[in-house]
Amino acid sequence: MSIRPFAFVLLLGLGACATDPAPRAAGKPAPVTEFLAFGDHGYSLDYLDAEDLTPPKTEADYIAAARAKWLKEKRPAAEFTPGPISIVQGSAVAASGMMPVARAMDGWCRAHRCQFGVMLGDNIYPDGPTLGADGRDDARRFQDIFMAPYGKFGWGDPDFRIYAVLGNHDWHTSRAAALSEVKFLSATRPFYMDGISYAAVPKAAAGEVEIFAIDSHVLLAGEKVLEDKLADDGSEVATTKFETSEPWTVPATPAEKAMAADLEARLKASKARWKIVIAHHPLWASAGGKFRQSEALRRAILPIVCRYADLYFAGHEHTLEVATDDCRTVTAGTTQPPLPHIVTGSAGKQRPLNTAFMAHQARNNPQYASLYARGMVWGFSHVRLQGDTATVTMIATPNDGSGATDVVFTQDFQRRSGFTR
Repeated sequence: MSIRPFAFVLLLGLGACATDPAPRAAGKPAPVTEFLAFGDHGYSLDYLDAEDLTPPKTEADYIAAARAKWLKEKRPAAEFTPGPISIVQGSAVAASGMMPVARAMDGWCRAHRCQFGVMLGDNIYPDGPTLGADGRDDARRFQDIFMAPYGKFGWGDPDFRIYAVLGNHDWHTSRAAALSEVKFLSATRPFYMDGISYAAVPKAAAGEVEIFAIDSHVLLAGEKVLEDKLADDGSEVATTKFETSEPWTVPATPAEKAMAADLEARLKASKARWKIVIAHHPLWASAGGKFRQSEALRRAILPIVCRYADLYFAGHEHTLEVATDDCRTVTAGTTQPPLPHIVTGSAGKQRPLNTAFMAHQARNNPQYASLYARGMVWGFSHVRLQGDTATVTMIATPNDGSGATDVVFTQDFQRRSGFTR
């Protein structure tokens, strides 16, 4: 059974401006680069958590539990929707969007250009690779969760790559297990990794683009992150209790401990026209459950990305969101355009927005502008770069699993890294 949920969408002021692109040789058009962005895809019904199946739940049980969780998380009751449901081993569970979104991306890229992709973490649910700890073979898992949906991506382009980062779920079992995923993605086309934090120049983009990948889960494990708490009206409640990190995720090597500094050095040295930062965790999000992680991440890297980056992509929240940060809190007096911030974490799972929380977040943070936000949706993003303009398109696919595509939002942004600060 598939339930078509009410999808709450917020479409707000479109404030991105544009100026003339940098001069080019007369008669020579600016090259075009186009790519996919998607995250949190790795939720497969073949690899469910035991608690999803035991005890078995009827559809009514599942919906009742989803409603109780919705209210516990201080979401407006009138907006409740349980999302699409599948029956696995006699139990109702959340349906998987992994293959529907993969089909949607394949169809989109057959009609549009896709020269590379970025994959934004939580690539394997529930616990990442396990090295056999769950009685399952990781080689089979990699085939099912990476190669089955994306192994044939490329559409005839031998240079097509999917540049990946890890997310918190990829780290759940152990450091050795997480690094086995890095090893697989480093060695297996069309994927690309070069450690957990790296910079890469996509060959297909002809030097116009450089990608800067960071492992935000490891970075945050080295920071002090307060636990989240919301009041009944969706406002933030001050707490003094900190999150605890799994010990194997705490920065352990010199490179891991210097991840933010290395990001700054790489961005500063880059000669690429477009500098794109990818990570699992967002700097801002609208679901209301992980805002303290975003606060900590902003403290760690916002001054860096505000100064040097053109675009920031993340997953973690299973939503589609486009926003900007005008960087006034970290770069006073800047002449740069606002930093575009794209959350595209709905390639496998769905999560609702918390509109009550969003209202408080917008009121208390004038530097932040939410242009589009949609929860309880499967989807992905497509970006077109030409000259000094990035066109970000958010694409949804329906709960019927057909892989049909629906363009739900498009916005142009201006390149930032060429501006005098």
